[in-house]
Amino acid sequence: MHDIWNPWHGCKKCSPGCQNCYMYFLDEQRGVKTPSSEVHKTGNFRYPLSKDRSGNYKVKSGERIRVNMTSDTFLEEADEWRDEMWSIIRKRPDVIFWILTKRPERMADHMPSDWGEGYENVVVNITCENQEAYNKRILYLLDLPAKHKGICCAPLIGPIKFDYRSLDGQIEEISVGGENYGSPRPCRYEWVKGISDECEKGHINFCFYETGTNFWMNGINYYMPSKQKQSVEAWFSLLNLYQHYYDVDFTT
Repeated sequence: MHDIWNPWHGCKKCSPGCQNCYMYFLDEQRGVKTPSSEVHKTGNFRYPLSKDRSGNYKVKSGERIRVNMTSDTFLEEADEWRDEMWSIIRKRPDVIFWILTKRPERMADHMPSDWGEGYENVVVNITCENQEAYNKRILYLLDLPAKHKGICCAPLIGPIKFDYRSLDGQIEEISVGGENYGSPRPCRYEWVKGISDECEKGHINFCFYETGTNFWMNGINYYMPSKQKQSVEAWFSLLNLYQHYYDVDFTT
């Protein structure tokens, strides 16, 4: 990921994965006056279209940008702004927009009118923190027409078992990260390896990007408050798999 675009900020907790949400924690740490539960449009709303003094886009062609990392793209409170968000995405077909949601049941009714089989430059992801969340959300993702789909298992707070064949060849990447804020719940090596093994069988990209603060392996709790160390340890786990890349045609 190269950049983040938060067209709106604030969210409503909706599942166990939200318990120690980093957005709430960091807002409180920074002394943000607006409550994190109050959803509001940000001053950065048109960021992908912003240019530098030379007239060049600040977000460069070919970059992959994460959308609404301090909210949820399909949050009900943001319905009035979403069409404008899609309009901005249409104007930057040369940028990959990585969209993540815990509310996949709302996706089908809130895609743009010209979505069709999906935008070539949009990757639609669901987040799943445990088996219950995965079972609840995966069918909505598989039923949605989209050119690129992924799953983000973060914060991973329980094992998730799936058969890669049940994903019908639709999922291009699965990413995993542990929990870090509040009272971080443990992430276990065997949970991560189980997902990595299924990705290897299904030729799905797998990204283990951070262990979380409390990472358990071989019965030992490795306490790692440093996110940099978490990323290094996740990389050296040898579980990451990059078997193919997003095939996006930026010439259209």
